[in-house]
Amino acid sequence: MKTVSETLHFLVWGPWTLALFLGTGLWFTFRSGFFQFFGLKKWWQETAGSLWHEKRPDNAAKQKVTRFQSACTALAATIGTGNIVGVATALTAGGPGALFWMWISAAIGMMTAYSETFLGQIYRYRREDGEWMCGPMVYMDRGLQCPALGTLYALFAVLSSLGMGSMVQSNSISQTLHFGAHLPYWFTALFVTILTALVIAGGIQRISKVSEKLMPISAGIYMVFSLIVILSCVDILPEILKMIFKDAFRPQSVGGGISGFLFSRSVRYGLSRGVFSNEAGLGSLAVLHGAAEDTTPHQQGMWAMFEVFFDTIVICTMTALVILCVKYKNPINPAAFEGLEGAELTAFCFSSRLGIFGEKLVSASMAVFAFATIIAWYYLGKQTFHYLIKRPFFKAHLTLSEKAENRVYLLFYLLAVLWGSICRLEIVWLISDLWNGLMAYPNILAILWLSSKIKFPHHKT
Repeated sequence: MKTVSETLHFLVWGPWTLALFLGTGLWFTFRSGFFQFFGLKKWWQETAGSLWHEKRPDNAAKQKVTRFQSACTALAATIGTGNIVGVATALTAGGPGALFWMWISAAIGMMTAYSETFLGQIYRYRREDGEWMCGPMVYMDRGLQCPALGTLYALFAVLSSLGMGSMVQSNSISQTLHFGAHLPYWFTALFVTILTALVIAGGIQRISKVSEKLMPISAGIYMVFSLIVILSCVDILPEILKMIFKDAFRPQSVGGGISGFLFSRSVRYGLSRGVFSNEAGLGSLAVLHGAAEDTTPHQQGMWAMFEVFFDTIVICTMTALVILCVKYKNPINPAAFEGLEGAELTAFCFSSRLGIFGEKLVSASMAVFAFATIIAWYYLGKQTFHYLIKRPFFKAHLTLSEKAENRVYLLFYLLAVLWGSICRLEIVWLISDLWNGLMAYPNILAILWLSSKIKFPHHKT
């Protein structure tokens, strides 16, 4: 079983997948006139810059999801444990130059994220219950006039939500709290499942409100303490940057860095650790931005660009610099780094400068980021499940009311969270990677086919 799974994994996440992701990003980069670079002032002012003067609508309490809440929900799905684990893995495999290729890959992925989110906005529609239906399955159905492709995408997305979105994340939380705080797995399983139920039972409104509070605080704390470590090594930063650029063009750095940017930045699994990434190309951002009100396709596309930027250029860079600064500042005995990778390496680097507090910080950050991913992926899975269940084949064999559909998926999702917290997930990791990769193929095909429908903003504000 494992051999077959690994073979399928290679077929889905082989070098051709990397070429497809990068080629698509380059295509939209050229079509936009390198908007992510020359339009920096505009997209920044429309996203993070707009927060200083954005006013919450008076009717926000009545089933309204603001642009900022929508962005926080998307960030909750993209900023995951991979910002800690995956970066360390990429640096271990590819050397300091891997960070440079993360930057390059992020810059290219920004335009893919814009394109899929833009398409999601122009083809979205309201369901009978008043909620927006949005995402790749919708623009495949209404744009490509190919509901079969939309059904295929929805199926992969539902499976991914139950694997990578829930089981893998809850397992990360239980493992982290077990080793960091010695909490028993069963206790974490019950606690995380109940907490998840309390949040997701409130629908997208409650999910977006929790994400709005959770993401700025958790990301802000992680950034502050990362800066403390980095600034404590400020004297060697020029040398570190020189090392990054010098090492960037070694073959192992290129391979490690690109895989480090996309989908968990793990060389062993290439691009596959999708939940550990900014998810540009999977189509998930198009779903997560679907509920935003009082907005335009251009605005939501630029928010998606910002999320890729923040996920990789900001958070991942900080993690990478913490590791590199500690490693090369008054070099610690090289033997101390032997056998360390992923979260252990990151925790070791924080603790070497901040003591035991640094180790606890990494554990807490991983737990919070993973929980945020769980609640965000519930919304994505619920949307795609609703689309899937309405297809003729399923509709002919299942007669469920709207409430029954929601309860069925809610039950499956909570069981996945519970099971993921208490079991070993090696095979689940492998299979979840497959579903994520299979999401990308129909999505990239659709956005390339519909590229003429995508309009890019002018560079000038």
